[in-house]
Amino acid sequence: MDRISWDQYFMAQAHLLSLRSTCTRLTVGATIVRENRVIAGGYNGSVKGGTHCIDEGCYVVDNHCIRTIHAEMNAILQCAHFGVKTEGAEIYVTHFPCINCCKAIIQAGIRSVYYAEDYKNHPYAIELFKETGVKTKHVPLNIERIKELF
Repeated sequence: MDRISWDQYFMAQAHLLSLRSTCTRLTVGATIVRENRVIAGGYNGSVKGGTHCIDEGCYVVDNHCIRTIHAEMNAILQCAHFGVKTEGAEIYVTHFPCINCCKAIIQAGIRSVYYAEDYKNHPYAIELFKETGVKTKHVPLNIERIKELF
C-alpha cells in the first residue's frame, strides 16, 4: 500500500476543517501539529455564541469580514484553552496567513507554516516570517493523489 506524505495528510485535515467554516467569503482551515501529531484544529467562524456569516451575512469593514476569527487564530486559541504547548509546532493552513495571524503564529512559537494556496500574501508577513526564522512552504493539496487511495 502506498501512503500519502505527512504534508498531504495534515494539509488534507486543514481542508477538511475548512468545511466547518461559517464565513461565506472564504473558507479556511488550520491544523497545528507537533512531532507528527495533531494538537489542534481551527476554521474561520464567529465567536462562540455569536452570529454567523452564513446566518446574517458577513460584517465587512475595510473590505474585511470582522465577524470571524481566522482559522489559525482559532487553532492557537484552542491550544491556549486546553493548555497545549505550541512552541516548536507546525501549522498547516489552506491559505497563506494574513498579517495578524502571521504575528500570532510567531508569538505562539510555531516554527513552520505550510499553506496550500496563496491568498493576498502580505509582503510584511513574508518579511516577518523570514526575520523570525519561521519556515514557510507552499504545499498544494494533491486531491487526485488522495482520491487514488480510496
